[in-house]
Amino acid sequence: MATHRPNRWVDGSNTLDWLNYHHLLYFWTVAREGSVTRAAARLRLAQPTLSGQIRKLEEAIGSPLFNREGRNLVLSDAGQVVFAHAERIFQVGEELRDLFRSGGPERARPLRIGVSIALPKLVACALIEPALHGDAGGRVICHEDKADRLMGELALHGFDLVLSDTPISPTVKVRAFNHPLGDCGISLFAAPDRRAALTGAFPGCLNGARMIMPTSNTAMRRSLDHWLERHDLHPEVVGEFEDSALLKVFGQRGAGIFPAPSIVEREVCQQYGVEVVASISAVREHFYAITLDRTLKNPLVADLCARARETLAAMG
Repeated sequence: MATHRPNRWVDGSNTLDWLNYHHLLYFWTVAREGSVTRAAARLRLAQPTLSGQIRKLEEAIGSPLFNREGRNLVLSDAGQVVFAHAERIFQVGEELRDLFRSGGPERARPLRIGVSIALPKLVACALIEPALHGDAGGRVICHEDKADRLMGELALHGFDLVLSDTPISPTVKVRAFNHPLGDCGISLFAAPDRRAALTGAFPGCLNGARMIMPTSNTAMRRSLDHWLERHDLHPEVVGEFEDSALLKVFGQRGAGIFPAPSIVEREVCQQYGVEVVASISAVREHFYAITLDRTLKNPLVADLCARARETLAAMG
């Protein structure tokens, strides 16, 4: 039998000689169940035994993992950090178990996709949907978040790729690569009553018109602002929304004219009951797949990118 050498983890002044994964599992279960009693029943352990194991983990970490508020256990700051790592560790373990239960490693694993919150939902759907019918075996797992957080998770191999409407920023300290998928113009939409109330020809009718816009940290907003300035147009911006779906809901309710990529023009009109005010081909929306590889070595990622390019070319 091989001799076990404890791992040594040093973080500042804290030294963790050996991380006992049984203790981590016990902590994770208590945190998920919200109760030592329920966790003990799930793990088939006596409550004092379970409490003792949690204390050993706290001693190893060097910090309490729970705070007690009345009868409830609440994660401490350290507990939240440990829980986030435990979630990833045991999620991978569950995937490994499920893989062999479902037929072994010959079955294709899920394709993990990070989706930038600034990427319009209908566009994300158009880019991802072909993968459901491709070599990924119909299994994709998507997580939506801000681009900088997605990049951090990508660096930890939490995603196979990130879909975004902007390339990775040079300021992001992650060695990753942009893979352009395509581009399209944008269209402006409005509820029927607001569309009918516009006076004059386009684009002059936008002067003084109520508009709701993406937030200024999005590529679409920057491009649209530049186009408006170039044409000396001054609409009344009454709202800004980071979430593209929420933007469309307010547009549906008549809050103002709003933009969306032209490739989903028909879907926006059908889903939200709005009308096209005009299309602006000079304002381009670009779409990227971002991976840790300069070349697309993962066949699932390569397949998704190829299908996404075909989709954008056909819809554009």
